[in-house]
Amino acid sequence: MKLLIAEDDRYTREGLTQLLEKEGFTVAAAANGREAIDLFNREKPDLVCLDVMMPELDGYEVCKRIRRTDPAIPLLFLSAKAEEIDTVLGLELGADDYIAKPFGVREILARIRAILRRTQLLTQKDATLEDFDLGPLQVLPSELRALRNGQEIQLSLRDLKILQLLHRHRGKVITRDQLYEHAWGLDYYPHSRSLDQHISQLRKKIESDPTDPQLIQTVHGAGYRYP
Repeated sequence: MKLLIAEDDRYTREGLTQLLEKEGFTVAAAANGREAIDLFNREKPDLVCLDVMMPELDGYEVCKRIRRTDPAIPLLFLSAKAEEIDTVLGLELGADDYIAKPFGVREILARIRAILRRTQLLTQKDATLEDFDLGPLQVLPSELRALRNGQEIQLSLRDLKILQLLHRHRGKVITRDQLYEHAWGLDYYPHSRSLDQHISQLRKKIESDPTDPQLIQTVHGAGYRYP
């Protein structure tokens, strides 16, 4: 399994590389955003870890360019920017997770393994998935995108999982625990606001009016529902 680490701080970059190689991963390490893009295109990694504040190109811009090339590649932000808006922006750009510095060695290993486990399982299932409609939205799982009135919407793996679950249980309440288990994985429970933040960002992508959502409705005290 090959990982790309893009981190401008030499000590963090070298420490992560040593840690991950010791755990059996092959690591390609970049010191700035442009080098990260070059290594991504050349090395074809299985997962990308991006620092946000890097010279040449920042992590957000690198994420955008990588997502245009490969919308399904698992991607994790590592950043000293720990405000809620930073986390939301990273997730909105399509990151699978966001870890604020400083982080523990066990935590980052657990997060990387959890992302790889979830995305590998979803990829295996994708082979049998068919397109489906969610109201006016045509969802194309194998391409990680949707169409609304002919306009293309890019989806993350987690977006897709949430939409799949709502579609399969139309009219029924999907509890928060069910969404956590399906979209985040049984062994990883994010902090309580992660789900609400993610649903909010997903609504901005797919709803014609996110302030009056029609596709993902909140059932107060219970969860969410696709009517």
